[in-house]
Amino acid sequence: MSHRPRSGLAAVSTALLAMSRHLEVRDVLKTIVASARELLDAEYAALGVPDDHGGFAQFVVDGVSDDQWKAIGPLPRQHGILAAMLRDRTPQRLTDVRQDPRFEGWPASHPDMSDFLGLPVRDGDETLAALFLANKRCPRPGGGCGFTEEDEELLGILAQHAAIALTNARLHERSRELTIAEERSRLAHELHDAVSQKLFSLRLTAQAAAALVDRDPARAKDELQQVTALAAEAAEELRAAVVELRPAALDEDGLVHTLRTQIHVLDRAHSARVTFGSFSVRALPAAQEEALLRVAQEALHNALRHSGADRVDVTLARRDPGVVLSVTDNGTGFDPRAVRRAGRHLGLVSMRDRAGGVGGRLSVRSAPGRGTTIEMEVPGG
Repeated sequence: MSHRPRSGLAAVSTALLAMSRHLEVRDVLKTIVASARELLDAEYAALGVPDDHGGFAQFVVDGVSDDQWKAIGPLPRQHGILAAMLRDRTPQRLTDVRQDPRFEGWPASHPDMSDFLGLPVRDGDETLAALFLANKRCPRPGGGCGFTEEDEELLGILAQHAAIALTNARLHERSRELTIAEERSRLAHELHDAVSQKLFSLRLTAQAAAALVDRDPARAKDELQQVTALAAEAAEELRAAVVELRPAALDEDGLVHTLRTQIHVLDRAHSARVTFGSFSVRALPAAQEEALLRVAQEALHNALRHSGADRVDVTLARRDPGVVLSVTDNGTGFDPRAVRRAGRHLGLVSMRDRAGGVGGRLSVRSAPGRGTTIEMEVPGG
């Protein structure tokens, strides 16, 4: 690296500093990709975080517009050169990726790529991601473009620091999750103590009123007024607790990111494939976002625990004049009417209550052997 211009070293320093400034995983991924593309003067850059199902849990690109990315379609699978990087854990530097025997083509809307440089981002024995660049923009003296051995060395340095930044971001998110869980536990204990005391007083006062109603109606009336006041205080305690127990991730990250994160965790934790898609959804009022999240959680719980499904798809999409949440599984299904007659609700009553509480509506489509779709629509968005 001694013959590289000082501007190159400055660019490396700038890239490493940029990565160290972020603590959210998604922000770190975006910074890694943008830094790599700028550092090596490439037209395109991408980074994929592999999942356990032959695909990518996250895939971040730089140099491709939003419209191009939507036109390309679903996330790529682990095949061809990407699979080689993840499997062999070795750098891949190619003059023309299209001529490589492992090349398997790309979708019609995918930009054309020729020279290619990619390598795995590793933390010890664990491969965290695959990072690659395409179409170097600096021409060689003899004509044409291509990544050099020095480019590969620089990208390797960047990848080592990217692994550190990504690991730190994951630890930060895990720490935040634990902090949220601890805070919710603390609030639950406080709620239990406060409401238990109020309910105990309420019960004693009601008993006193019952004992006095025949021999001292005036005092009984006073006691009943106290019952009313205690009931109002208990209700206020509960309302305050509900506000405090609102998922912290919603306030910090919004509904779309929170759902995506939770569904990613469920996808890794269960044998069923769990997917999430979001389409043109803007921020909603806090009460609506929380209701949508709670309904999604309840519907996912039913699908993963009771339906026997091997695939569950969750979508959140704009549907004028509102937003609709859909949770669809390919499980055993059920007859909604028979469930109601048998007194089994599968959480449907609470889901309908949540929808109605924010001006929305809930619909359930299911039949034995045909899976289940739960839809919740709310106004706005």
